[in-house]
Amino acid sequence: MFQLKDHLPKSLFGRALAIIIIPIAIMQIVVAYIFFEAHWQTVTSRLSAGVAADIAVTTRLYDESPGAQQAQNLNELIMPEMNISLKLAPDEHLPTASRNAFFSNLDRTLRRALSDALGERPFWFDTTRYPNHIDIRVQAETGTLRYIAPRDRVFASTGFIFIFWMAMATAFLSLVSILFILNQARPIVRLAEAAEAFGKGRSIDGFKPSGATEVRQASQAFIDMQARIGRHIEQRTTLLAGVSHDLRTPLTRLKLQLAMADDSDDIRAARRDISDMESMLDGYLDFARGLEGEEISRINLAKLLTDILGPLAPPRPDVPNTGDLAVNIRQTAIKRALTNVIENARAYGNSFTIDVQAGDKSVDIIVDDDGPGITPDQREKAFKPFARLDTARGQNVKGVGLGLSIARDAAQAHGGNLILSDSPQGGLRVTLRLPL
Repeated sequence: MFQLKDHLPKSLFGRALAIIIIPIAIMQIVVAYIFFEAHWQTVTSRLSAGVAADIAVTTRLYDESPGAQQAQNLNELIMPEMNISLKLAPDEHLPTASRNAFFSNLDRTLRRALSDALGERPFWFDTTRYPNHIDIRVQAETGTLRYIAPRDRVFASTGFIFIFWMAMATAFLSLVSILFILNQARPIVRLAEAAEAFGKGRSIDGFKPSGATEVRQASQAFIDMQARIGRHIEQRTTLLAGVSHDLRTPLTRLKLQLAMADDSDDIRAARRDISDMESMLDGYLDFARGLEGEEISRINLAKLLTDILGPLAPPRPDVPNTGDLAVNIRQTAIKRALTNVIENARAYGNSFTIDVQAGDKSVDIIVDDDGPGITPDQREKAFKPFARLDTARGQNVKGVGLGLSIARDAAQAHGGNLILSDSPQGGLRVTLRLPL
C-alpha cells in the first residue's frame, strides 16, 4: 500500500527544503501554464495567422501571372514590407518527409494558420532547420513557392525568455533556501552531536547555544540538564566516599585488634568477614564513582587486554591478536568493566576464553565461559545493582552483585553496551561492545 510518508525526506533539512521548494515549483508551474495558455499561445496564434495571411495573399498574386519574373517582382515587393523572402523552385514538388520540432504545439499553431489561409492548397514547412528563420513552401502550378520568414514573425520569442528567467529565479531562490535552511539546521545538528557525546561520556565544554530562539532554549535546557546530572553524580560519589571513609576507620581498628589476638577458628572467620566488608566497600565506591575524573584517551586494545590478563594466575587465555586496533575510552573504567566480567567467568566456570571481533563502527570484546550461565529471563535482572541470581551459590563467591552493573554502566557511558547470550562452551557469553 502506497504511503506518502514513506517517500518524504527523513531529515529536518530535507523536510524544510521540501516545504519551501515544492510550493515554489507548484507556483512556477501554474504561472507558466497560465502564461502559455492566456498569453503566449494567443500571441503566437496571431503572429502565425498574420504570416499565413501574407503568404496566402502573395500566393494569389503569383497565381494571377505565374512565372519566375512574377516571383522576383513579388519578392522585391514583400521583402521590405513583410520581411519575407520568396523564391520560385520550378518543377519541384513539396517534400514528403516532415521534420518534428521539440515544441510541437508551435508547429500545430502554424499548420492551423496556414490551413485556414491557404485552404486546400498543399503546403509544407520546417521550423527546425534554421535557428532564426522558418522555411514555408506552397505548391503552385509551375513549381514550388519557397517563403523564408523570420522566426520572431511566427512565434513569440519572449516566451522562451520568460521561461529562462523564471527557471533562473527558481534556481536562485532554491539556492538561497538551501543556504538558509543549512544555517538553521546546523545548530540542531550540533545539539544532537553534543547529546551523543554526552551520552558517551565525552566532554561538551565547547558546546554553546546558537540558532533560532527555540533551538537556543533546547540547547540551554540540555546544558542545564548536563550540569544537574554532573552535580548528582558528584554528590553521590562524595556521599559514598564519605561513608566508605567512615566505615574504614572502625574496620581498621578491628583488623588491628584481631591481628594481635591469638589465632583460632573464630579469629580467622572474623578476619575473613572484615576482608569481605572491605571488598563490599570497594564495590560500592566503584559503583558510585562511575566514570568521574577520567579523560578519554586512545588506547591500543592489545595492550589493554595484556594489562588485564597478564596478572592473572595460570591457566589464563592468550591475548587476542588485534594488531594496531585502538579505541577511544576511559582506560580505568573499561579495565574495571572487563576485570569484573573476567572475574565472574573465573568464579562461575572452570575455564574461559576471550576474543575480539572488529566491525566498521564498533568492536566486540567477547568473554566465553563453561559455567552454568544465566537463563534468558534472568539476564536483565543480572544487570540490576546488588542482584544475586543464585543465593545458594553466591554465598561462596566473592562480590556484592555489582560487577555486571558497573560493566554495563561503563560500556553505555562510552556509547556501547554489554550483551549477555549463550556461550558455545555451554556457559555464558558476555560481549562488551565499544564504538570505534
